[in-house]
Amino acid sequence: MTSAPMSDSIMPANGVGPIPANSMMRIPLSGPMALRYACESEQPKGRARLMSAKQQKTALVTGASRGIGKASAIALARAGFDVAVSARTLSDGSGRDMYDPDLTIPGGLDTTVAAIEAEGQQGAAFVMDLLDRTSVEACIDGALEHFGHLDVLVNNAIFQGKVSMTPILELEEPEVHKLFEGNVFAQMAITERVLAAMLEQGSGTIVNMISASAYTDPPGPIGKGGWGMAYAMSKGAFTRMTPHIHVEHGPDGIRAFSIDPGYVITEAARARNTAGSFPYPGGEPATIGAVVAWLAASSDADEHLGGIVYAQSEFKKQGLSA
Repeated sequence: MTSAPMSDSIMPANGVGPIPANSMMRIPLSGPMALRYACESEQPKGRARLMSAKQQKTALVTGASRGIGKASAIALARAGFDVAVSARTLSDGSGRDMYDPDLTIPGGLDTTVAAIEAEGQQGAAFVMDLLDRTSVEACIDGALEHFGHLDVLVNNAIFQGKVSMTPILELEEPEVHKLFEGNVFAQMAITERVLAAMLEQGSGTIVNMISASAYTDPPGPIGKGGWGMAYAMSKGAFTRMTPHIHVEHGPDGIRAFSIDPGYVITEAARARNTAGSFPYPGGEPATIGAVVAWLAASSDADEHLGGIVYAQSEFKKQGLSA
């Protein structure tokens, strides 16, 4: 299970609205940060653009401003993919903790794009909120428009809200609806949109970041190694997507995997000084990212098609490096 969600606000923490979905955010590797949106005139046109795009491997990673999503984007770039990334936090230093609004959580799309470009690959960033269906659809359409196609989708983003760690008798139905919108219905919308494009091109890989809460009992109460019932219910529903994608569209060239990351010590966990509070050892985001890249790039991973990959043990089994 990854660390607890950060914020349930709809807009990015710095108040910046969604970047137009057909725009790319690029950040120089040195000097003051500058954002420029790639205009239509900067992109290859027509058939030439489509042909050049299909020669380059591409991926979309959601929830990539920090943590597992950021690490996955970097690992994919290292493996030769151009990577589109999405999240709500645009700028590093603007993320806030949902339990303590005065606590800054490191990470932003700007630093993720810079890290992708440092690996010699192209990065494109889209501000996306799982509770805003318009921004979800615009993100997917923007990534497809920008790169021309997508070879890999990593469904890593989750709803960020206190309801994920709320006891049963304190649950409020409107908050549970938000949780399911973010963790189930938005994920379904993202997957359907990308899957349709992958079917047109005849291939694609979908990686769903699941949680052990979907299929195991909590080892303790909330706050002592456990999690909220509503969170587990939402992740259970999300987890069932993978085998259905495999059964329905495996014959069409679509590869689908679930990843159970285990407990991962993210930037949020470190910021809250809780890295040692979980009763199990914690892994690093880069470990999970390496497994994501392996699933995307290696046919050896096909033994796990439609199933669950236990990332931290698979990392060791395959002798991967982060």
